[in-house]
Formats: sequence, C-alpha cells, structure tokens
Amino acid sequence: MVVQECGAGLVPVRLDGDRLAFAAPPRLHSGSVDPELLDTLVQILGIGREQVLDAERLDNGPGWVGLLLDGASTVLDLHPDASAHPGRWDIGVIGAHDPGSESAFELRAFFTEGDEPLREDPVTGSLNAAAAQWLLATGRARAPYVAAQGTAMGRRGRVHVDTEDGRIWVGGRAEVVLSGTAALPA
Repeated sequence: MVVQECGAGLVPVRLDGDRLAFAAPPRLHSGSVDPELLDTLVQILGIGREQVLDAERLDNGPGWVGLLLDGASTVLDLHPDASAHPGRWDIGVIGAHDPGSESAFELRAFFTEGDEPLREDPVTGSLNAAAAQWLLATGRARAPYVAAQGTAMGRRGRVHVDTEDGRIWVGGRAEVVLSGTAALPA
C-alpha cells in the first residue's frame, strides 16, 4: 500500500489483485442540492425534473453535484449543453442498471474548466468514490458492485467498489498506453 497526498488529504492506494484501488476520502461538502441549482442542472442535462430521483452534493475535491436519475438508459441518452449557463460545472449523473446486469450503475461525469464548453470524463475516480459513499449510505447500493462509465463515449470503464475495514475502496484496471518521458509545453 502507498499513500497519495492530494487536495482531499492523504489517500491510501493499494494493489487489489490486478486492480489498483484507493480508499474513498471524506467528502468536503454533502447534503441536499438547492432547488434553484437543481433546476439549472436539469436544464443543462436536457431532462425532465421527474427523471431525477434524488440529488446530493458529492464534493470530495472537484465539487461534484450528483443526480440520481431514473435509470441507466436515461444516463446514456443524455446530451448536455451548458452554453446557456456559463461558469464552472461539475455534474455527476448516476442511473441504476436493471437487476442482473454486468454493472449495477451507469455514471457520467460532465465538467467545465472556466468558460470552456462542457466536457465528459470517461472514468472518474473522485465521482465514483463520492457516489459510492452516497449510494451505500442511503441503501441504494450494496458492496461489492461494479459501475460502468465511459459507455456513451465508446469506452468500457469498469469501476469496482468494495468495503473493507470500514473503508470504501474504489478501483479498476488500467492499461499503459504510453511509456517513457514527454516534454510538454508550459
């Protein structure tokens, strides 16, 4: 096991078989989402308010706001647009797959950097960690489970969530696609 120092504090990382896993750090902010903010998020996502089952602040550093939607298909069908709402956004959407599916949940992570257009992250450890804390605490999930992410982007991210010694562990496999050194412009 190694310990990574980051904005969320000291985060234990371990090798779990052929997967790396980290202990979910505590959330910096949690709790319900202001109704006005929720209305804006629904507009950005292009969905009806009735498709949102619940919403929660999932801020463990990046500032995620999580929306639990009425199913994985709703999550996969999203085509968000934040152009009418400039500013910084960190939006995590979660939908349950049907029982018996390979993955328990489908997640998508949409974010902006300043005034840039909304982008999507194919696999997001911070969002999966905070979402796991919320889903497990509210009884919506039972560990262990697997979450899918990146599906809408043509990726096949699989995030494994488990509990041990009072900690939530979040992990997955990674493939080395570049090895060596690179000099990047500042």
